[in-house]
Amino acid sequence: MMQRHMPMGYKMVNGAVEIQEEHAKTVKSIFTDYIAGKSMFAIAKDLTATGVLNANKKPNWNHGSVGKILQNIRYQGDELYPRLIDGETFRKAQERRVSVEKKLSRTQQVQALRNQTVFSGMIRCGECGENYKKYIEHAGKPSEKVKWKCKHYIYQNRVLCKNHFFTDEDLKEIFIEATNQLLRQRWLIEKIKPQEPPKMSLELRETENRIKELELEGDYSNPILPEPILRRAQLYYAGAKVYDQPRNAEKLKEALVETSTLTEFDEELFKTIIKQMTIYKDTKIAVEFIGGIIIERPIETQRKDGNHGSSKKDGSNHTASNEI
Repeated sequence: MMQRHMPMGYKMVNGAVEIQEEHAKTVKSIFTDYIAGKSMFAIAKDLTATGVLNANKKPNWNHGSVGKILQNIRYQGDELYPRLIDGETFRKAQERRVSVEKKLSRTQQVQALRNQTVFSGMIRCGECGENYKKYIEHAGKPSEKVKWKCKHYIYQNRVLCKNHFFTDEDLKEIFIEATNQLLRQRWLIEKIKPQEPPKMSLELRETENRIKELELEGDYSNPILPEPILRRAQLYYAGAKVYDQPRNAEKLKEALVETSTLTEFDEELFKTIIKQMTIYKDTKIAVEFIGGIIIERPIETQRKDGNHGSSKKDGSNHTASNEI
């Protein structure tokens, strides 16, 4: 599923995300300047002074808007977004952010940066639909504990979503188990079939017709025209999906061609072949690979302390789906 807001540097063209070259240059320059030693405040000041437009098409920049670009993991590329920033550049930017923020004793920002791992944005709660986030308890102390919990685990100062908790090691183990299950059943990859493109919704069809009617009138300065054009873009964006199963099947096969059994966690392999992992309270976690293949792994529901836990049982299940 696509983000509601397109990160700066990208554009939607015929239902696919492409790099917007002009804005991409700005994003790349922000990373380059920051790694070279320029502060986020100085970068924002220079961008504003030179009239560079931000994501909202306004020449107004601040420390926060620059910071959001520097920590957006989408720029490294994924199944939907083309790579705009290479992994080494992104890593150097994060390391400098951590270093600077430690010096400034910005505990909250430091924790946010520490949360940027390979699993960020990849773990979804199957109960409420929110992403999982990394919670660090007693940060910097000997009793520090790090666990992945649903973003709605705590909502308005009370426990809301009681789905399972996981450590990094739990998630790595689940990935290894699911990948080995797929390696034993490679025929699932061969079953991936192309999907039909999505049908145009009634609202989109009506909006298209309305735009054509206004254009036929020949008055392109009509103040009514921008509204349906904007709505059309929103509808295309909201319903856009990448229907590229054959390419993803080949990508999956290539990534696994030299692997017979996975014995340890491979971060690059995870980023290449996993779309998302969905956690369900009914004792299962669904690991979705690119191309729509889903491997289900069972999980235990309770720990001795009564909280939802993360230890695994033996056994597995799988489903093959074309939905991306």
